[in-house]
Amino acid sequence: MERLSKYTREARQAITYAREEARRLRHRLVGTEHLLLGLLKLNDPLIEGLFASLQTSTSRIAQALDFVVGRGGKAILSEPTLDMAVRNVLARAEEEAAESQADLIGVEHLLLGIFCEHDSISVGVLESFGIRPEAIRKQLTILARGDHEKLRLSARYQACYSTTPTLNLVSRDLTMAALAGTLDPLIGRTYELERTMQILARRTKNNPVLIGLAGVGKTAIAEGLAVRIIQDQVPDDLLHCRVVALDVGLLTVGTKFRGDFEERLKLIMQEILNAPEIILFIDELHTLVHTGVADGSIDAANLFKPMLARGEFRCIGAATLDEYRKAIEADPALERRFQPVLISETNDEETLEILRGLCPRYEDFHQVAISDAALVAAVQMSSRYIQNRYQPDKALDVMDEAAACVRVRQAVVPCNIQRMRDEIAIVQREKNYAISRQNFLQAASLFKREQQLRNTLWWAEQNWQANSCRLDPPIVTEQDIASIVARWTGIPVTRITEEESQRLLNLEHELQRSVIGQPEAVHLVAGAIRRSRVNLRDQHRPIGSFVFVGPTGVGKTELARALAKTLFGDENALFKLDMSEFMESHHVSRLIGAPPGYIGYEEAGQLTEAVRRRPYSIILLDEVEKAHPKVLDLLLQILEDGFLTDTHGQLVDFKHTVIILTSNIGTERLLQKPWTLTAYQKGKSELQAYMGQKRAQVLASLQELLRPELLNRFDEVVIFHPLEQEHLYQIVRIMIAQIQQRLKERSIHLQITDEAARLLGRHGYNPEYGARPLRRVVRQMLEDMLAEAILQEDLGAGDTAYVDVIEGMLCLRIDSQMPIPANMPLPPLEGYDVA
Repeated sequence: MERLSKYTREARQAITYAREEARRLRHRLVGTEHLLLGLLKLNDPLIEGLFASLQTSTSRIAQALDFVVGRGGKAILSEPTLDMAVRNVLARAEEEAAESQADLIGVEHLLLGIFCEHDSISVGVLESFGIRPEAIRKQLTILARGDHEKLRLSARYQACYSTTPTLNLVSRDLTMAALAGTLDPLIGRTYELERTMQILARRTKNNPVLIGLAGVGKTAIAEGLAVRIIQDQVPDDLLHCRVVALDVGLLTVGTKFRGDFEERLKLIMQEILNAPEIILFIDELHTLVHTGVADGSIDAANLFKPMLARGEFRCIGAATLDEYRKAIEADPALERRFQPVLISETNDEETLEILRGLCPRYEDFHQVAISDAALVAAVQMSSRYIQNRYQPDKALDVMDEAAACVRVRQAVVPCNIQRMRDEIAIVQREKNYAISRQNFLQAASLFKREQQLRNTLWWAEQNWQANSCRLDPPIVTEQDIASIVARWTGIPVTRITEEESQRLLNLEHELQRSVIGQPEAVHLVAGAIRRSRVNLRDQHRPIGSFVFVGPTGVGKTELARALAKTLFGDENALFKLDMSEFMESHHVSRLIGAPPGYIGYEEAGQLTEAVRRRPYSIILLDEVEKAHPKVLDLLLQILEDGFLTDTHGQLVDFKHTVIILTSNIGTERLLQKPWTLTAYQKGKSELQAYMGQKRAQVLASLQELLRPELLNRFDEVVIFHPLEQEHLYQIVRIMIAQIQQRLKERSIHLQITDEAARLLGRHGYNPEYGARPLRRVVRQMLEDMLAEAILQEDLGAGDTAYVDVIEGMLCLRIDSQMPIPANMPLPPLEGYDVA
């Protein structure tokens, strides 16, 4: 037996863990693979740092070993013994310790000793990760040198830390966190960091304040400064400084009586004065103002002012633009003591560089691999689809959640295994019930069924565990990024696959399933959607902007509804405003909010709030000719720049909306020469001539209503023509299919002849009012008749209602016994939506 007194405490613990691993895996002998598992199980900082420096992790190697070694058949009752290979490893480890002139054999010597068994499983797994003994020796030398320097720095910072006991209670030492390796590295922001260090090196007023939007990386600059100090990459004046993050909220905790807050703050200020190496970082600098104010006492900001002005200590502040303007600029005496450093939002290239730099930390945390395509997708999709947040914060959040989703998805029990477990539980209950009723024949049958299920479950669980412990970690792809963005925004953000390309090419056909008799309008709208989907449109303007002009009831609103369903996957993405409610000039406040000092200033505007809560939507302004011209002036900025500013100064993004105005102006000119199918079929030249004539007439009417600078900003003026009787027949078929669907929920079947459908179309035809009279005719002639039959209990579940025309009137025949003939139902016209 080896003499364990020669080994360090960690090395002895590793050997003990190796025996436990052998027992867990049901192996009688302790091999090199168990010894390696014992070393990995230690969570020793040296081993962890060694494998991290070799671009891998101990958990991945442990998973690979578990997968390769496998489990034994029977449980081991006796204590596992060391095999000859492990004894050779221990002997080699002793030689390694002697060569390095170490007093005791450590874990690093055991790891190097494992490589003497070239044909062992452990060496094979390590080499599969690209780990060689030469690389380990080199990294151990580097780590040993770094550990010595880290110990020296840690001792110095611990000594400084002990001199500020009160400050330590309300702060976090970022320098100590950087020394421990818990801070993320600062990537980019070279100019901002250098500017911050220049201000800190001043003689007086050496207090930079980082000003920028939320999520652009203000706190990361302070953490990056702490990392630079540890790495000796700062000027000599900052070389031995401590960056301490003050938690302003903790300053007032426990200060119940008057004077407690001032006394605590005085102690903190005195500790800072006695420790000139401290650089105080105050996140959310505006919270310093009015902190501690009670019963006439002064706030923390006024207590800090004299020290800040004299340069007796250095302070880094961080605040957003609005917070800095309201709290800091409002006090000129406080503002002049800080030097602003503007932190702008990173562009896509800088954000991608940040993601690539931080990617290994997220991969190690989530135990996944993140593809470069996923990083590019995270940047592009977050910039395009996630509004009211800023880079790089939103791209990092998308990458983090996508990695977590992939990891959780791998750990969740598969559905087939869960179903088998539930079925086994049901069979067990039935078996126990049969035994309690002394039905032993049924119990025996259920017992056999239970054994079969358990065998199937065992194999399924073995396959799942084998896949979970595979050598390669799961990969985060751009599809995973797209699913997270879609979950956040509600928009189906997917790659344009061949199937979606085909769907976009057939978009007119999809829209015409709901919109009948308006081929030109459908074609123009479909073209705008295609341009948006392949990113050919101007990214600073809305997806599309249209003026729909035509008589009432011809499909203007229906096309907007179909567009919402096609483009955003939900008909509820349509936001409709009736412009008859905005006939006065002061009604503009209802859209963007009331100005300060007026009633309703606290309330948000109807238009701006709707778009802020659902950035991807159809904005439908109905009957625009009834609105006041000042209300329409709001559209100038929306159509040109793609955003609008509400009364609270917040920017509302309209870049992902479709703006639609509807109007009945010029309807009388369209009705003078109604649009017919025969005109459409005469030829393309005659069609274009007719369209040009009507467009000129409608544009002349629109120019009287809308100013030229507004009208010219719309993408298209779409003319909706009066419907013909043939169109009404097609719409009748859609309405009948909807009624059939509703009756089907009551287990009632409806059959209607072609003559009955055409009769409804003839009665509902009115060129002046479009399809709206048709809905009234269907309701009065068909729905009322069916409702009366249901209430009289003549028509019920399982019955079939036949509707036909007899002597020019609709007649209903009910058959509760005759089966439904396969050729009896008239199918809807091909290409029209019946859902």
